[in-house]
Amino acid sequence: MDSLILETPGPASTVQDADADLLDAYSRAVKRVAETISPAVVNLEVQVPRRNRRGPAGRPPGESHGSGSGFLFTPDGFILTNSHVVHNAARIEATLNDGRRLLADLVGDDPDTDLAVVRISAPNLTPAPLGDSQAIRPGQVVVAIGNPYGFQTTVTAGVVSALGRSLRARSGRLIDNVIQTDAALNPGNSGGPLVTTTGAVIGVNTAVIFGAQGLCFAIAANTARFVAGRLIKDGHIRRAYLGFGGQDVPLQRVLIRYLNLPVEHGILVVSLEPGSPVERAGLREGDVIVGYNGEPVAGIDALHRLLTDQLVGIESTLHIVRHTEKRDLRVVPTESRPRAAAG
Repeated sequence: MDSLILETPGPASTVQDADADLLDAYSRAVKRVAETISPAVVNLEVQVPRRNRRGPAGRPPGESHGSGSGFLFTPDGFILTNSHVVHNAARIEATLNDGRRLLADLVGDDPDTDLAVVRISAPNLTPAPLGDSQAIRPGQVVVAIGNPYGFQTTVTAGVVSALGRSLRARSGRLIDNVIQTDAALNPGNSGGPLVTTTGAVIGVNTAVIFGAQGLCFAIAANTARFVAGRLIKDGHIRRAYLGFGGQDVPLQRVLIRYLNLPVEHGILVVSLEPGSPVERAGLREGDVIVGYNGEPVAGIDALHRLLTDQLVGIESTLHIVRHTEKRDLRVVPTESRPRAAAG
């Protein structure tokens, strides 16, 4: 009688089974996120007036068309998206995951953070929850959902590549605390959610580096939560405004030592707006700004970070170098919509 020989799995097959289990768990996590968050993702089609082009026979300028993504973050129809998707929009149409097509109103947008809020009115809306972007870590699995090139509710997955990046907004200011990910993004993904495997939105997808592989960026959810609240309340973000144009310049070492300056670079003032706070304070073209309210300022980006809404209407001190003399000017910032390369 032949004996029955049972083969026990070897180490190789055990590893393969473990890998298969991990891949299955990964697939289930991504699938769960897609099923949970997709109902909140909307496709935005935007019409923007062409301001500098006349239509046939002298008709008013026509309209250009664009598209992007967004997602519901409240049950009463508020949608987060990118400012560059809806800025100056004459008409916005939102297509929901269930096929409903609705007109959307622009609540407000903030080019400095590339965030905007629009609103639709409809029953039975499913929002996506905003999570805590400070709780994520590099290497964490994330899922991006959007409408690249009009392909609605496209799902891609990757990891958080890095935290705390800075990204230049179209307005010229730096957006801080940006999330870098390798989850694939394409034109049309802008404004869509970046989501953890627990289903929490931790970023608003905003940009890719064209020509690079896997260099994609999202505005952190904590930034989006703050900006969205202000946009819903006021329609724009309040920021302190000084009213000058400038450029970053290096300082001469002999001047740094002579004046005991805390910075090696400053902001050369190249223009002043008539009636602006800094013109009234006595700032002149050719002055170099090196500090603000006791804080060193080595460039325009550093000054922008200090010009918060709490300083609107509050007398502050502008530290400058004029020729070979250090001076302090008293200035009262006003509230204004941000300018590109100016304070």
